[in-house]
Amino acid sequence: MKYKISHTTKYSYTESVPVCHNQVHLCPRDGVQQKCEEHRLLIHPMPAVRGRRLDYFGNTIDFFSIQEAHHGLTVTATSRVNVMPRPKQKLKESPAWSELATRIKTVREPRFLDAYQHTFPSPNIPQVPALADYAKTSFPKGRPVLEGVMDLTSRIHADFTYDPKATTMYTPIEEAFRQRHGVCQDFAHIQICCLRSMGLAARYVSGYLRTVSPEGQPRLVGADASHAWISVFCGESGWIDFDPTNDVMPDTDHITVAWGRDYSDVCPIQGVFVGGGHHGMSVGVDVQPVA
Repeated sequence: MKYKISHTTKYSYTESVPVCHNQVHLCPRDGVQQKCEEHRLLIHPMPAVRGRRLDYFGNTIDFFSIQEAHHGLTVTATSRVNVMPRPKQKLKESPAWSELATRIKTVREPRFLDAYQHTFPSPNIPQVPALADYAKTSFPKGRPVLEGVMDLTSRIHADFTYDPKATTMYTPIEEAFRQRHGVCQDFAHIQICCLRSMGLAARYVSGYLRTVSPEGQPRLVGADASHAWISVFCGESGWIDFDPTNDVMPDTDHITVAWGRDYSDVCPIQGVFVGGGHHGMSVGVDVQPVA
């Protein structure tokens, strides 16, 4: 499936901003099931300094500085991405979750060492005893890991309500869990916290959803903005994605932009500016299939 993606972020300021420094995670990743064929980043006003690099996790970061007075900033990313179908997973044939958790801690092969770092608390995902208790229901002794993760995904989808007004990007995970309302970022953080409490390796994935679903299929929640889901390490099978917001295993409707420990590693746009008074922000995302 080929997509054209447009992601526009606009900032407006009540007072002049003489200088700002920003970085963005807006370029879709390349991988076995996905290829970014074209990517453009338009910035207004024109930056005085601009560059690109890869971060620790291999995500593309564009960074820029504007060093002239301005009352607004517009950042528009356009991409063309080809997404291939992912292999179908046989959940019951995956390794037992407890055996995998032990291997993650003890095996010193590169892929296991890479996964091991995703078993620890991170800036937005601390250890939360209540979430550890919540997770245990999905992981009885001997259960295949992917079967357990799918069960947890379905439970989060059933127990939590998607509510954009309930939380902000700064809402602690404990509060989102307690009120059972939130958005994709909250649900991803909650599921990752649960999985890490069981000794499993889980990471945060940011990206996009197809804006309009195929005829006869329900529209996925989160298609009007950046979306978030999770990925769990499954030994020799690698990393397998799950979307608790929509209770699905991502396939060709999901486009991956970046991954990391949690939202703080992959924020779409962040930075600092001087002055500006009060400011407002608007975001528009459109993901359309192309021939």
